[in-house]
Amino acid sequence: MDPILLQAETEMLTEAINNTWILIVTFLIFFMHAGFAMLEAGQVRSKNVANQLTKNLLTWSVGVTVFFLIGVGIESVVAGGSFEPAFMGEPSSWIGWLYGAVFAMTAATIVSGAVAGRAKLRAYIGYTFLLAAVIYPVVTGITWAGGYIETLTGTPFADFAGGMIVHGMGGIAGLTAAWILGPRMDRYNDDGTANVIPGHSLTFAVLGTLLLAFGWYGFNVGTSAIIGEGVFLGDQLGRVAMATTIAMACGAMGAGLVAWLKTEKVDTLYVANGLLAGLVGITAIPDTVSWWGAFVVGGLAGAQLPIVFGFVEERLKIDDVCAVFPVHGSAGVLGTLLFPFVAAPGVVDSIANAFIAQLTGVVLITVWTVGATALIWFVFKAAGQARVTPEHERDGLDVSEHGVDTYPEFGQPDIATDGGSTGNGIIRSDGGNPNTGEIKMVTAIVRPDRLGAIKQSLAEIGAPSLTVTNVSGRGSQPAKKGQWRGEEYTVDLHQKVKIECVVADIPAGEVVDAIGEAANTGEPGDGKIFVVPVEDAYQVRTGKTGPDAV
Repeated sequence: MDPILLQAETEMLTEAINNTWILIVTFLIFFMHAGFAMLEAGQVRSKNVANQLTKNLLTWSVGVTVFFLIGVGIESVVAGGSFEPAFMGEPSSWIGWLYGAVFAMTAATIVSGAVAGRAKLRAYIGYTFLLAAVIYPVVTGITWAGGYIETLTGTPFADFAGGMIVHGMGGIAGLTAAWILGPRMDRYNDDGTANVIPGHSLTFAVLGTLLLAFGWYGFNVGTSAIIGEGVFLGDQLGRVAMATTIAMACGAMGAGLVAWLKTEKVDTLYVANGLLAGLVGITAIPDTVSWWGAFVVGGLAGAQLPIVFGFVEERLKIDDVCAVFPVHGSAGVLGTLLFPFVAAPGVVDSIANAFIAQLTGVVLITVWTVGATALIWFVFKAAGQARVTPEHERDGLDVSEHGVDTYPEFGQPDIATDGGSTGNGIIRSDGGNPNTGEIKMVTAIVRPDRLGAIKQSLAEIGAPSLTVTNVSGRGSQPAKKGQWRGEEYTVDLHQKVKIECVVADIPAGEVVDAIGEAANTGEPGDGKIFVVPVEDAYQVRTGKTGPDAV
């Protein structure tokens, strides 16, 4: 066989395999946006869920478009070339553009979690536009695409898959934006003490975390699994897979341990966030870290999370809703700076020189990100376009920014729908002379889980008509203690259901007895029942009034 033909076919095969694999990895990284959406939505209040989901959708949609039209060209200019945006390249180059775009959009979507609950959608989208067009491309232009740090220090800057370039940059940008924007209403008291504002779904937060961890294998391992010069990089691939997995695990354990030491409880959200922090910490160096270094980096990245979050919240007074800085920012910085100390034997010639290069990269990325982000959000704030009005913030951004209610029937405990049959199907006719001829309203405030039994009990006495409302209140039932990201808060408004039953032909005393027997558990918090006279009633359909309307 002609050796030239064989060589050409081999090159074509290698290119085809690489392109296919790059696209698979790209799709895997894109799927991380589902994880970000769930994680962030779970950490905000129910009235802001649709807003957070919309931000995630538009981050991708606006960001990839801008990165295609402008961002790639800016990166080329910063790296020392001419303005060559992606649309000027050949279709074959667009695989590389898309691969770069999913990294860029990861950095962009991190910011949304920091400014949740109070940023105007137009301001966030405006910032996303500028991040994809300029801020992120400058970072990649001085690092991956250019050799400026090596020129300055004589040693290359090591960031394999974006621990600092993507996650560190995104976390720092999020912290800066949250600082300029200011905290959510009621987050801090006049004396500076912080109030805990729990997110609406720990389930969403944990499931989102696991989706992100799955996609992270595309970030780290996928980047390594490339055929180079006809040789599959098996040693590097194994190291990256090991380091990514070990650091992830140690991050979760490190955060859980520190949370336990602080509160004597293993906080679920800290464990989830710590898992991500361990991944962020290792992302810059999984191709060069020693096996024991993966334990160190992951464990420290997780352990610093509760400490840094507390510092940001209590000392800096910055309301970082989804803890994006301790998860992405400080963890990314930590892992990047630890590179020369945890590298495998033979990787680093001079620990001092390598550390200087890493520190230089961290400083340059931080200064540029803070400066550019602060300027943009300050301009938005000065123009009155950064933050929603207090009325809109109080009502929730779902309604004010999007006109929707994510959970039309949510916010209070689910109410049971069992029971409520009328037994023999006979309902007492209107009229009669119980209650001395008056209309009475029986109002009961009881435990939600007793509703089914109460409905059944009322049906058995012939009073199946009732109105049920989810409420919260405080009586003799003792307060409970809640915990969100390691901080304890008091829950003294308990979730109840209010049952209203208006009767004319049925003695109010029978209704009270029926509700009382069904609602009684013998414990504080069973509730109270009130009976009040009703002056009149009007049936809309027939126009009947008085007892006949009831």
